[in-house]
Amino acid sequence: MSTYLAALVLGLGTGAVYAALGLGLVLTYRASGVVNVAHGAFAMYATYQYAELREYGDIVFPVVGLPPRIHLTDNPSFLLCFLLSLALAGLFGLLCYLLVFRPLRSAPPMNAVVAAVGLMIALQAVAVLQFVAGDGGQDNRFIAPVLTQRPVELLGTTVPSDRLLLAALAVAAGAVLWAVSRWTRFGLATRAVAADPDAVSLWGYRAELVAAANWVVASVLAAAAGILIAPVSALNPATYSLFVVPALAAALLGGLSSFGATVAGALALGMAQSALFQVQQDVSWLDQPGLRALLPLLVLIGVAVARGQLVPSRVTTAAGVTRLPPVGPPVGARRAALWLGLGVVAGAGALFLLQGTYRLGMERSLAGAVVCLSFVVLVGYVGQLSLTQMSIAGVAGFLLARLQRSLHIPFPVAPLLATAVAAAVGLLLGLVARRVRGIDLAVITLAAGVAIQEAVFANPLVTGGLAGTKVPAPTVFGLDLGLSGPGFPRVEYGLLALVVLAACCYGVARLRGSGFGRRMLAVRANERAAAAAGVDVRRTKVLAFGISAGIAGLGGTLIGYGQGTLSFDSFGVTASLFFLAVVAVGGVTTVSGALLAGLLVPGGLAFTALDDLAGLGEYQSLICGLAVVILAVLRPAGLAYRRPPVPATVGAHRAGRAARGQVPRPAGRDAPPDGPARPAGPRPESGVAGGGGATGGGAAGGPTAEGEGR
Repeated sequence: MSTYLAALVLGLGTGAVYAALGLGLVLTYRASGVVNVAHGAFAMYATYQYAELREYGDIVFPVVGLPPRIHLTDNPSFLLCFLLSLALAGLFGLLCYLLVFRPLRSAPPMNAVVAAVGLMIALQAVAVLQFVAGDGGQDNRFIAPVLTQRPVELLGTTVPSDRLLLAALAVAAGAVLWAVSRWTRFGLATRAVAADPDAVSLWGYRAELVAAANWVVASVLAAAAGILIAPVSALNPATYSLFVVPALAAALLGGLSSFGATVAGALALGMAQSALFQVQQDVSWLDQPGLRALLPLLVLIGVAVARGQLVPSRVTTAAGVTRLPPVGPPVGARRAALWLGLGVVAGAGALFLLQGTYRLGMERSLAGAVVCLSFVVLVGYVGQLSLTQMSIAGVAGFLLARLQRSLHIPFPVAPLLATAVAAAVGLLLGLVARRVRGIDLAVITLAAGVAIQEAVFANPLVTGGLAGTKVPAPTVFGLDLGLSGPGFPRVEYGLLALVVLAACCYGVARLRGSGFGRRMLAVRANERAAAAAGVDVRRTKVLAFGISAGIAGLGGTLIGYGQGTLSFDSFGVTASLFFLAVVAVGGVTTVSGALLAGLLVPGGLAFTALDDLAGLGEYQSLICGLAVVILAVLRPAGLAYRRPPVPATVGAHRAGRAARGQVPRPAGRDAPPDGPARPAGPRPESGVAGGGGATGGGAAGGPTAEGEGR
């Protein structure tokens, strides 16, 4: 019994970190409506900054290319390093709000999530370039304890005192924030912003200033949590960034509004994970990796089932809401076949002309573009933001290796079976998430991706441990279609990937104009309106998940054939976030956007050329992350999107104004000249890539609830 009591106390330390991060998430959401999935990365970078100050007395700038650091002093004190790190973290949070999230305040909520994903990728890249590379390439960094670790006796067992202190600090932070929110004018102003952004002006405050102040406080809390927990958990860019998942679970237990419930949920989650770890040590058949990562996912699913949604609805001013990225018109069979033929000819010619690393980069781009197409189906066509696409691709990739090596199932049966299993995983995920969309779905799929990464990819029985899992080369009628061999990288593999990509492009393009495609677009535009029109919304979403997962699985088999040996880091959450980032850059609503994104995947043709011509290959993640942030603000439809002709735009604008009664309708049989104009009214905001049919969506008029977009 004392062993489990000690485990529960040890879990208080981790739970305190979840609590501090969860409190920051509550602050940013209440003040600005942003679910900041980069909040863990904020803590990570601030902790690295503290470590550099403490060890070397240097301030490190998060901008690669400028003078990397300024030497402040020798042997700085803990208090100086701690306070300066908190101040720099607050300044960074303020700049992120002013430069990124404030310009997105009138955009769809999912644009802010995509921008936060870009920030996470950029911060991880900066940490690797400036801290990990400068520390001899060591991913894990250990920092001297900040709080005393003197053992204390508690109910007959000995536990370190720092865990109790961390829990006490988390409870104190929650109590202070509750008191400020309940009894101060600033707290009332923050609550007014959460209820109605326009109402805060009645108190003499500006909503932007209130939001900025809350972002500063949230960033300071994240920094403090990261610094205090560093001696307990090794400092690592990926590990720290993913602390946001259990923190989100705790914050959502509190409805992104209750400080007390957030702290209680976070501490309980940390203790439950620690107790489960102890149970695994005592029960041999439970000693499986990844079980602790399942707890946040189960919490999120439970909250979604109990409440019907995760992220609570907010009321926002609909005037000036940005139109969502539109989907282009459907492509006819002849035109699709023409473009398909031209693309195959051009791609085959490029494969034969390119040599060495450029051919290898193109072949990786072809395989990556297939995975990118899965985002077009799910995110672009039906408005469901999933952060598990590469995790699903990994399931297919590792299964392919087992089917061919252990069961000796030949090509092409093995990749088709692996693709079918990936589609089944997508259907299962769709069944779990069929009641949610938008930000809710992004949160659940992020937690699911972490669970798959820890339970599947971190299991040496599945992935082969450090040695990895070898994938036999595909052969058909004695013809070797693998990448390796004489003439590496071989053209045969590139042609295989090109044929698969061409077939997927044709299918996705034709899906847009099919009856099911129109139902997906109706769900994307407005789920309630689609249901009223007779569309089975849940069935449409589940099938879209299955189709998208099947395409991702097919891409995973191509990646497996291309890599030859798969390891635990070949797929996972970070890879899924990176692929989402490149698709956001290319354009998530078009096939051409997925093809452009394929050029930007890790090791793809674009960054192969960038590395060869300018020596910037190591900056790939940083460039991609910053590009996502910039495009989310300036061009959310992506680089591949082309505006419709001006007459069509003007006509659609005038028709929309007429429908809202803002301009007089012409006299005729259907509209008498003296008839009353249709009054303007609010329209619900749609999801990530929503909009009415092919032209996107917008909103005008008064306040609207964002719940429809979730």
